[in-house]
Amino acid sequence: MDKQKKRFSPPAVGGISLLVVFAVLCLTVFALLSLTTVQADVRLADASAQAAADYYAADLEAQTILARLRNGERPEGVTFTGSGLLRAEYTCRISDTQKLQVSVILQGISGREYVIERWQAVPSAEWESDESLDLWDGAPF
Repeated sequence: MDKQKKRFSPPAVGGISLLVVFAVLCLTVFALLSLTTVQADVRLADASAQAAADYYAADLEAQTILARLRNGERPEGVTFTGSGLLRAEYTCRISDTQKLQVSVILQGISGREYVIERWQAVPSAEWESDESLDLWDGAPF
């Protein structure tokens, strides 16, 4: 029996076994990368859908205010300027970073005729330039 124990050796790991292990490892890494990409795409799609929903909610609010203006009402938050041609300006919040600015000229006595001057999504905060980068101006050291 001692001779049988000494003769037993574990099977050698051949080149094909190493190739199979390497292939399984590569497929696992590619699967994880694919999963990460899909999760990022889902987050981007959700953000895009939310941005579109927010814009159209603000657009609906702006259309509602315009309908009220055309009916002769003076809703809160609307600024009126002019005497002959009455200009109405108002904004509707889209998100924390954007708002919908509307400028309408109401014509006629009833205000049913109108011209939209501006119906535009704009940033809600002022743009501030960042001058903190110390760039090389081309002068020699």
